[in-house]
Amino acid sequence: MAIARKLKIAHDDVFPHGAYLVSEVAPVIDFDRSTKDNKVQQVDKDTGLLVWSVDVLDADPEATKKNRTVTVKLLAKVQPVPPANDGSAPFTRVVFEGLTATPWVDSSRCRPPEPGKSHRCGAQSAWSYRADGMSAPGKSGQTPPAPSNKAA
Repeated sequence: MAIARKLKIAHDDVFPHGAYLVSEVAPVIDFDRSTKDNKVQQVDKDTGLLVWSVDVLDADPEATKKNRTVTVKLLAKVQPVPPANDGSAPFTRVVFEGLTATPWVDSSRCRPPEPGKSHRCGAQSAWSYRADGMSAPGKSGQTPPAPSNKAA
């Protein structure tokens, strides 16, 4: 049995207490293809769509300080437009559509061992999130089909 590298996951499974935008939607730079003078935006190799990112606040009261802010990458031909703030909070609440989670190992705290000491590494598992779109809670970013003119 093969396990998919990217796991489809519901927004409420990741953000059961809600997610709030805390940054603008920004292009993700492809550092391998960019130069000092020419920044190139990253393109998703599976879909060919441009990659954008947005930071969100996870409203889970038990989230640790390190895990309260999460970056979600969005795949789209043009820059995604966040939903309007309804005025009920200083931040805009958002729901991600077509969300996937990819596990990875965060070894950023690992350092080479000091001479004569055993190697200790603070590596831990982490998740990378991608979405096809975003909308306000209770509203879908998908365009509904046109109503049928057929009589029932």
